[in-house]
Amino acid sequence: MKKILLSLAVAALSLSASPAATRWQMQGDGSIAWMPKEDVPHDDHIEMSGKRVSVVLRYGVDEKGAFHVNQSMVWPMLRTIPNNTHASLMRRFQWNALEDVQVNGRPMSNERVRKITLDGTLRTESQMWGGGQWLTVVRQYFPSTEQPALVERFAIVNTGQKAVSVESDYKNDFLMTDAAKGVDGSYTIVRHIKGEGRLLNPGDTLWMNAYIMAYRQSEDVANLDYDKELQARYDLVAALQKNLVLETPDEVINRMFAFAKVRASESIYETKQGPVHGPGGESYYAAIWANDQAEYVNPFFPFEGYAYGNAASLNSYEWFARYMNDEWKPIPSSIIAEGTDIWNGAGDRGDAAMIAHGASRYVLARGDRAEAHRLWPLITWCLEYCNKKLMPEGVVASNSDELEGRFPSGKANL
Repeated sequence: MKKILLSLAVAALSLSASPAATRWQMQGDGSIAWMPKEDVPHDDHIEMSGKRVSVVLRYGVDEKGAFHVNQSMVWPMLRTIPNNTHASLMRRFQWNALEDVQVNGRPMSNERVRKITLDGTLRTESQMWGGGQWLTVVRQYFPSTEQPALVERFAIVNTGQKAVSVESDYKNDFLMTDAAKGVDGSYTIVRHIKGEGRLLNPGDTLWMNAYIMAYRQSEDVANLDYDKELQARYDLVAALQKNLVLETPDEVINRMFAFAKVRASESIYETKQGPVHGPGGESYYAAIWANDQAEYVNPFFPFEGYAYGNAASLNSYEWFARYMNDEWKPIPSSIIAEGTDIWNGAGDRGDAAMIAHGASRYVLARGDRAEAHRLWPLITWCLEYCNKKLMPEGVVASNSDELEGRFPSGKANL
């Protein structure tokens, strides 16, 4: 296990707050949990990703203690028109599959959320009234690691004293997108829940499974094995957490690092030209930037020992290498649309310096001679480009800097 051991000499740097002032509590298994009490209503959000899908879950607890969620779906490789930086297929849903669950012939009611946990999934535990008694209800949301789907699992636990009859709806709703707005024509979006009904004795649990998925009409989509999907998600998170462990005197900082490590590592998408990291945020997918990827996240993955991250890093550098030229024209700031186009709207931002810096750090951290040979022409081209742009004062001229004019930068990227 690789570990970073840091000593923080100044106690004032600690971010730890008193438990009474902290909504989220750290758990012994590496998760964080919120037990809603007087701190409602409150809304929050989290983004999670797999190789073919990303989702921003906007969730919260209302003033009565009930849970709500909005599923903001992104399919990075289902490209829309115009096929620009932001042309991933995106849809938002306000889908609560539990609304269609009947207990003794009636909907459940009076929800009281007891716990919300972030552990690589979003998991909720609630009490709901059904069949004349209180039942425990569990929800769990997470992206498939390989399929273009958000997986949703629900459990009804009979924590009462008498048996109840539980019935859940069967749905297979299809939404066909406008063919004129898709690079590959119309896309199919499916909301699916497998219906089931049975008697639930005291102590029994009934699991129900659902998903939101999108795909090209020409694609054959595999059936989801929900147990395997959940295990694959947990396996990925566990693998990411076991390497490059940050240890400081402040457990909040350690946990922040662990969560940030998962978010950085899961946000890699399997484009038609190989894996690349994407910033996400419902805007930036299946595309790379000289700062976000080349300079920032790519050199991180070798320290983490994450093979898929290393593959994405090498791939993105080779995307940039296509734009080396004998005329010493600037390399584009961003390569978009699965590697098929570029964005260069801010001109030269000092991108060659960013790429040279990041690629140098990547090959040094990676320690792979073959990869270093592959990237050496890109590194030396970018450094020579900077040499050719030197101003009399000894700094490198550029049109703007990484902030793209948000603050004045003059004629040099400092």
